[in-house]
Amino acid sequence: MNRPLIVILSAVTLDAVGIGLIFPILPRLLESVTHVGNIAPLVGVMYALYAAMQFVFSPVLGVLSDRFGRRPVLLISIAGAAVDYLMMAFAPELWMLVIGRAIAGITSANMAIATAYITDITPEARRAQRFGLFHAMFGIGFIIGPVLGGVLGDVWVRAPFLAAAVLNGLNFLVALLVLPESRAGDRSVGFDLRELNPLKPLAWAFSLRALLPMIVVYFVLVFVSQVYGTVWALYGQDAFQWNGLMVGLSLGGYGLCHAIVQAVLPGPVTKWLGERNAILFGLGCESVALIAAGIATQGWVIFAVMPLFALGGVGNPALQSLMTQQADADSQGRLQGVLASVVSVASIVGPLFFASIYYVVSGSWPGLIWLVCVGLYAVAIPLFLSMRGGPRLPQPA
Repeated sequence: MNRPLIVILSAVTLDAVGIGLIFPILPRLLESVTHVGNIAPLVGVMYALYAAMQFVFSPVLGVLSDRFGRRPVLLISIAGAAVDYLMMAFAPELWMLVIGRAIAGITSANMAIATAYITDITPEARRAQRFGLFHAMFGIGFIIGPVLGGVLGDVWVRAPFLAAAVLNGLNFLVALLVLPESRAGDRSVGFDLRELNPLKPLAWAFSLRALLPMIVVYFVLVFVSQVYGTVWALYGQDAFQWNGLMVGLSLGGYGLCHAIVQAVLPGPVTKWLGERNAILFGLGCESVALIAAGIATQGWVIFAVMPLFALGGVGNPALQSLMTQQADADSQGRLQGVLASVVSVASIVGPLFFASIYYVVSGSWPGLIWLVCVGLYAVAIPLFLSMRGGPRLPQPA
């Protein structure tokens, strides 16, 4: 493995660690600066703000990297992340944390640049393998992050931010000294505002009636997945009085189970059951886990049903496969752009929705939030069953 690839993958891992660090400690950090009783809505706003900044600035950073080169944009984003984490470690006021969270979302948009860098330095025949490494390293970071955040957060609620700042600072130095430019910038590249519109791919999707129900179902799956990052720590503290370590271990365990399932099972399960039945299988497994979490009175139940939570993830790749069958070869790239936009929109709206619901139910029955997710799946199933396969859709003129 060459050195530039190692640097890029380390940056991806550190970004994932930084994201995961936040989950166990953000509620307690917000409590320390706001002194309000129920901070669930504020948690949702912070997560939605992060996703919104990432959504808006991913295409912007992509254009900047085409114009000025990948390396300077990556270096600036990594340095910005280090400064942001340092700022959040010592921010005494809520407004400073909000600004820091927005900056974190902007700097995390460098995932698009990291992907472009890997494409630049990788022969076409090896890109699938290296993109697999990309996702694997992100998964590893997301397993390490919550555990590390939980452990350090129990020592001092701000300590995880200091750790993230140090890690990103080291990554910046390594990238500065080792990382070469993969693609020289082209100053002739212009800034077409239409190309910077992150919602642009969705306009094409709405023109394809056969594909639209599948995209709606895909939105529901991604939308529901936002509940875990939004309320998991709050739920663990409210329902089982978990400390930061237990929240971190539970999130790390969830990430580990999810990574194993995603690496091993989607292909065999889809081959065995077919795409449609694989989607239903995933919905069924996750719904059982959600119901168990909704009625659980002991924390060990959450750990016991984690494999079922993870098995719910086999439905998403099966649905993506089903959607690719509805678009011709010339439209596959555009379809993936649509799916990326759907994920981004769900990542913005989902935290706001679930944080608001949890604010209402947390005082009487915290587990009810998981049953709300089951209800959303139940609403989506009739739409899913109405989907029909058909010939590949041509690219509209």
